[in-house]
Amino acid sequence: MKTNGRGQIWALVAAAGSGSRMGLGFNKQYANLGGMPVLGHTLLAFANHPSIDGIIVLVAPGEEAEFQSKILLPSKVPTKIVIGGRTRQESVFHGLLALEKIIPKNLQAQSLVLIHDGARPLIGPELIDKLIAGAVKYKAVAPATPPRDTIKVVAEGGVVESTPPREKLRLVQTPQAFALPLIMEAHRAAREAGFTGTDDCQLVERLGQEVYLTQGDPGNIKVTVPVDLTIMRALRGESMKIRIGHGYDVHRLVSGRPLILGGVQIPYERGLLGHSDADVLLHAIGDALLGGAKLGDLGKIFPDTDPSYKDASSLDLLAKIAALLAENGYGVANIDATVALEEPKLAPHILQMEKKIASCLGLNSEFVSVKATTQEGLGFVGQKEGIAAWAVALLEGRD
Repeated sequence: MKTNGRGQIWALVAAAGSGSRMGLGFNKQYANLGGMPVLGHTLLAFANHPSIDGIIVLVAPGEEAEFQSKILLPSKVPTKIVIGGRTRQESVFHGLLALEKIIPKNLQAQSLVLIHDGARPLIGPELIDKLIAGAVKYKAVAPATPPRDTIKVVAEGGVVESTPPREKLRLVQTPQAFALPLIMEAHRAAREAGFTGTDDCQLVERLGQEVYLTQGDPGNIKVTVPVDLTIMRALRGESMKIRIGHGYDVHRLVSGRPLILGGVQIPYERGLLGHSDADVLLHAIGDALLGGAKLGDLGKIFPDTDPSYKDASSLDLLAKIAALLAENGYGVANIDATVALEEPKLAPHILQMEKKIASCLGLNSEFVSVKATTQEGLGFVGQKEGIAAWAVALLEGRD
C-alpha cells in the first residue's frame, strides 16, 4: 500500500446528501456527466492519484442498492462504502470512525485524510498534491478562491447590515485535508458539544488550531443547481457524439399477473406474461438504449433462460442498462415512449412512470415522455389480447 513516507492518505467522499436544489427527484451524485454519474468522476479522480491509499464513500441510508447499481467502483485502490448519517457532519464522522478501523494504529498519527464533496467531480491532481503537502506541513488546510462579487451581510427583510472588506473574504472548497488525529479530535469535540459547523475546517477552528488556506481552483465547482452541469461540460471541453436508438416490445395479457408499466403497478384484472415482470414499456426503452449504443438487445443482456431474471423488476434491469451505457461512454439525453393498449386508462399514472424512469436513468423527469394510445379495436392490442410499446432514446457520448 502506498504511503506518504510516514502514514497513509485516504480520501473521504461525502455523497449522502439529497441535492434537493437540483430539482432532479434523485440524488444529484447520480446525474449524468459525460456518460458517467457525477460521483463516478469524483471517485476516479482520487483513485487515479498516485498518493491516495484508499477511498471511503459515504452513502445515504437506503441508497446502498442504488449506489451499487449506478456506480462502478474504481479498482486501483481499496474503496469502502460507509452509510452516512442525518447530516453531512454526522456522515463524515461515520467515515472517520471507519477509517480508524482501517489504518493500523501505529500509522494513524502520521496519516492524512482528504474530505471531499462527491458533487465536485472536476478535482484535479495538482490541487490534491497541494493539499497533501499543506496537510503534512500545517495539519489542516483547505483550498479557497477570492470572491468576484461584493458580499453583503443582511438582516431580516433584506436590509444591508454591513459590507465586509472583500480582500479578507475567501470562498472555501473541498477537498479539505487534515492530519487524521486532529480531525478526529475536532469531530468528537463538536459531537460532545452538540455543535454543527458548515464545513470540517470550522470544527478544527473550534479547537484553537490554525487552519491554512491554499489557492483553490475556480473550475473545482460543486453541482448545486442544474446549470452547474452545463458549466462542467464546458470546462471539460467535451465534444459530443449523438446516437439514436429505437425499441419495440409486446407482451400478452393474462390472468393472475400484476400489470406493471413504467415501474408502476396499475390496478387491472390482468397482467402481462413474461419471464421478468414483463414491463413492456421499460423493455421497449431498454431496447432503445441498447440499440442506440450498439450493445445488443434485452434478450441478449438478460436472457429468459437465466433463472436469476425470473420475475425480476424491469426497473432494476433498466438501471443495469444505464450502468452498462456509462461503462461504454454513453449517457441518456432523453426518452420518448408510447404505450398502445385499449384499457386501463394510463393518464392517472403517467407522471409517476416518468419520474420512476427518469430517476432510474439519472435524468430530470422533463426529459422523459410517456404517452398512451389505443388501437381503435384493431389487431391484438385492439382485441385486448396484449399491450405494445415503442420507445426512442437519444444518447450522448463523449469523444
